[in-house]
Amino acid sequence: MTLPHALRAAVLGTAALLAGAPAGADTMDGKTLFAKNCAACHQANGKGIPGAFPALAGNAFVQGAPVDVATVLLKGRGGMPDFSGSLNDGDIAQVLTYVRANWGNNAPAVTEQEVGAQRTALGVGPATNSRFGNKH
Repeated sequence: MTLPHALRAAVLGTAALLAGAPAGADTMDGKTLFAKNCAACHQANGKGIPGAFPALAGNAFVQGAPVDVATVLLKGRGGMPDFSGSLNDGDIAQVLTYVRANWGNNAPAVTEQEVGAQRTALGVGPATNSRFGNKH
């Protein structure tokens, strides 16, 4: 195979791979998003820091209504910042689903549609995906 043919084959092969890549292939899972955005305060084990940051492990509120926990991430609560500007609806759903299913928690998944509906109901703008999007 000549160089032009090899180059063309490589380009076409790369294009085919990219075309077959699932949508959102660059998104992070809930565990990774939690580690990046939440674990510094709530700890990797979900136990928080007593007197400063509440435990998420075994937390009845966290396992309660999806709309309530989504509101916390969209609007903040107490000293917790909101993540509405830095996490999109899918990211928030992933984080909440991870938190609601780990450390002894046993609550159903939260969907992107549930988060989106709550974002709309609260009048919160869309995520900017900027590293400066949240207020902490």
